[in-house]
Amino acid sequence: MPLKDLLVCIDESEPARARLDFAVALARIHAARLTGLFALDLVPTIEGLIRGYGGQHEFLANYAALRERARDAAARLEAEFTDRLRREDLAGEWRFVESLPAETAALHARYADLAIVGQIDPEKPNPVNAARLPEEVLFASGRPVLIVPYAGRFAGDCERILVGWTATREAARALNDALPLLERAKKVAVLTINPGRVADAEPGIPAADIAHHLAQHGVTAEAATVVVDEIGTGDALLNYASDFGADLIVMGGYGHSRTREVVLGGMTRQLLRQMTVPVLMSH
Repeated sequence: MPLKDLLVCIDESEPARARLDFAVALARIHAARLTGLFALDLVPTIEGLIRGYGGQHEFLANYAALRERARDAAARLEAEFTDRLRREDLAGEWRFVESLPAETAALHARYADLAIVGQIDPEKPNPVNAARLPEEVLFASGRPVLIVPYAGRFAGDCERILVGWTATREAARALNDALPLLERAKKVAVLTINPGRVADAEPGIPAADIAHHLAQHGVTAEAATVVVDEIGTGDALLNYASDFGADLIVMGGYGHSRTREVVLGGMTRQLLRQMTVPVLMSH
């Protein structure tokens, strides 16, 4: 399925500008419609105000001022987003929602082919709900999510793509969701790490088998298998991505949801924390 309807989550941070650049480039390349989503959540700010509570009138006045400032910021970002669409000759729309960012992003992602979100910067902690946004979209939206690192700027053409492959439902889903990108890439590699050590390991050479499948879609992919003992699989994937010169990693997102929290698989958690290039995940 082609990428024709993209969603990008926008906030006031500097990394959000690089994220928007990436989303605009991706939309332009794929002739896709681009929706910008700004979710405003003041609940943590209210908690902070309560700690300094000096009276009901002062509390309400401070809250009103904060909300007005946030709405002004959203309006400024909307104007910039709309102008960007006009200059790039792209179709799209702006959505402003006063609600919990993670759940709001997951809901709106269900109406898009791909959701583009930002990696969480551990040095600049977000409110608790916003900090859950990447994994909430991954596990709750039913759509692929493309996570852009908080550091650096990245081209949207995704010319060199590394696929992390295991014979799992999540990896197969991610591979299929990434086909529109893989078909345009100049170079694709499929990497299997420690193939004989996973439960229900398939016989033969898994990376070669999935590369053969990609060939039926016109995607020429090199197959690679590595066995590592001294480092973890997440580090092995990132090291290979660096050596390959990947500008996008595609992999399954592993984990499961529990009441009000998401439990991540080890490699998924590591990639979300240590990614150096954009990562497309599906669950």
